[in-house]
Amino acid sequence: MQDHGTTDTHEHWMLRALVVATNGPEPDANPRVGCVLVDPHGLLVAEGWHLGAGTPHAEAAALEAAGDRAAGCTAYVTLEPCNHTGRTEPCARALAAAGVSRVVYAVSDPNPSAGGGAAWLETNGVPIEGGLLEREAERLNRSWLHRIRTGRPWVTWKLATTLDGRSAAADGTSQWITGPESRQDVHDQRARCGAIVVGTGTALIDNPRLTARHPDGTLHDHQPLRVVMGLRDLPVDARVFDDSAETAHLRTRHPREVLAFLAEREIHHVWLEGGPTVAAAFMADGLVDEIVAYIAPVLLGRGRQSVSDLGITTMADALRLEPTDTRIIGHDVRITTILEESR
Repeated sequence: MQDHGTTDTHEHWMLRALVVATNGPEPDANPRVGCVLVDPHGLLVAEGWHLGAGTPHAEAAALEAAGDRAAGCTAYVTLEPCNHTGRTEPCARALAAAGVSRVVYAVSDPNPSAGGGAAWLETNGVPIEGGLLEREAERLNRSWLHRIRTGRPWVTWKLATTLDGRSAAADGTSQWITGPESRQDVHDQRARCGAIVVGTGTALIDNPRLTARHPDGTLHDHQPLRVVMGLRDLPVDARVFDDSAETAHLRTRHPREVLAFLAEREIHHVWLEGGPTVAAAFMADGLVDEIVAYIAPVLLGRGRQSVSDLGITTMADALRLEPTDTRIIGHDVRITTILEESR
């Protein structure tokens, strides 16, 4: 009889599966998933992770690596094994066919077209345990789970501001409020997202490339979709139209239309870099889930505010944010917060 182990043992292997899952591409349309196969003696047999859309799922990768040794193993998977046939066969059935004797997973799959693997396994005689390290696994795929559950991408609003809340000087200049270390951090954050959104105002005034670049100026392997929202025309030679990445000009001022377009493309994390007007529009519609603020030790006294009027007239109505991370980057401070309703 297989020794199912202690809770500590289960957590050890699920933590390993979570680490393995991070090898997957974060901006991909699919979730990052890790799978670890452990034999009845508590020894690691194989592990696998999902490399992106169209490639074998984590379970299939682990089973392929294990071969005949998968029989009798416990499978630790960060997401409930799928039960649908798409570009790959159902993972639940592959696990059962390989003779896996037990499946432990962290998060139930909320996707109605893919879920149900746990129930199928249990019905077919494979013991199941769910919810192990669920919070950690939720954090791993926060934006993907958000899109599946709500129908829209997770929106991170990035702003660079002075100590007195200015995003540009009185003459309109805004480069550079923050230091080079913060600007590089922004590039690294962009590479983790599926799309960058700005308004036509930012595109016309700053003429940004909106790419994710390394310190030496070369491009990251992954480039997010560049999205410009607004009714105004852009010059055909605008840098946002170069061949560094794909660009979409959405002729709308409505954030919900932008997010519906991106959700249709299975993008689950949006990096919002628009100016004060675009940021206020997203905030007013309740469509900002997280704010990453780069605050520079700079005072201007006058100039453009970092966000336009939100219609708040009293402290009782102030938007309350929950800090999740604070760190010093160069001479600047980066504060990451989420809105209370996004927790």
